[in-house]
Amino acid sequence: MSLFEYHAKDSQGQSFHGEMEGSSASLIARQLTDSGAIPLNIREVKIEVSDAQKFKLDWLKKNKVNLDEMILFSRQMRSLMRAGIPIVRAIRGLSSSSQNPHFSSILSEIADSLESGMDLATSLKQHDGVFSHLYVSVIFVGENTGKLDMAFQHIAKHLDLERETLKRIKSATRYPTFVLVAIGIAIVILNMFVIPAFAGVFAKFGAELPWQTQVILAVSNFFVEYWVVLLLFLGGVLYGGKRYLNTDAGRLKWDEKKLRMPVLGKIFERINLSRFCQSFAIVLDSGIPVTNGLTVVEGSVGNLYMESKIGDMRKSIERGDSILNAATATNMFTPVVLQMMAVGEESGTMVELLDEAASFYTEEVDYALQGLTEAIEPLLIIAIGAMVLVMALGVFLPLWDLSGVAAG
Repeated sequence: MSLFEYHAKDSQGQSFHGEMEGSSASLIARQLTDSGAIPLNIREVKIEVSDAQKFKLDWLKKNKVNLDEMILFSRQMRSLMRAGIPIVRAIRGLSSSSQNPHFSSILSEIADSLESGMDLATSLKQHDGVFSHLYVSVIFVGENTGKLDMAFQHIAKHLDLERETLKRIKSATRYPTFVLVAIGIAIVILNMFVIPAFAGVFAKFGAELPWQTQVILAVSNFFVEYWVVLLLFLGGVLYGGKRYLNTDAGRLKWDEKKLRMPVLGKIFERINLSRFCQSFAIVLDSGIPVTNGLTVVEGSVGNLYMESKIGDMRKSIERGDSILNAATATNMFTPVVLQMMAVGEESGTMVELLDEAASFYTEEVDYALQGLTEAIEPLLIIAIGAMVLVMALGVFLPLWDLSGVAAG
């Protein structure tokens, strides 16, 4: 809500000033007109915000709307639309019952926009940080075809599938992340605490150490002496990497690399393809034309490299190619899915067969995740074996030799 200062005339021609809160100047003008006044000038007043208020506003912005809340909202709107509840009343009711203050304020602003004469799709588009392009597009079609309840049903289904997809991504990355973190912690503990303890033992004997042990001690000394520099370097690398990935070129390169990673690359690829098939089926089922649907779906895949491939697919269809030829040219889809697309295009059952393709990719992902642990365990064993070998050759063997000399 914003504060507006207005200048208007009453029914007797007397001018007057005042202030009023609202979401837009058009809403203020409508309220003045309904009261019998004639608005002459309306301008938004810039309000000075205190530090405490700024902190509260920043906290509200950070308190984002999660996927579960979006699914619940979409399902509730479907039920309310099917029951014939007026849309403004429905949204205000959901705003008052929401447990998320940030989402509640957004719904209140949407209701204000609707009261000012704005359509629902445009009202949602004003909050693109919460409502995606796909969400807005499906609602736009449902609103203009009189099937708003079905539009919310499609969106709820899509968000449900998106939640399952995110669970699969977390499942795919949880175990490798844990392994890498554990190995990193082990390396730090060895270099910071274990090896320095052995270094003190070697110093007492004063014997000449083999080169392997000298290298290990040198690395350990570097960790101990320059751990602050290493932390700063690691922080700089992470910060610079994050900044680079926030650029289009950086994200495009990283998204392409992810698809070529050993073991995980195929899983990520099939998760994204499943997401594409699900989203494309929903937009087609909502009545959005193929080329417009591909434009909408581009931003919902979650991988910039694959989004560029979908853009190439859309351009091919715009030039007159069939969906099958355009999909084949991207080299993204398996032969089975391409065959499904061919049948769907010829028989007019593209939506059903895209759902089948999404299920096919989902089953492949589930199967790959089941074998992920078996695939990573050998790598883990090799990593641990390498660490033990380094310790044995560089630390324990010289220690045993020195112990033998001392005993002799």
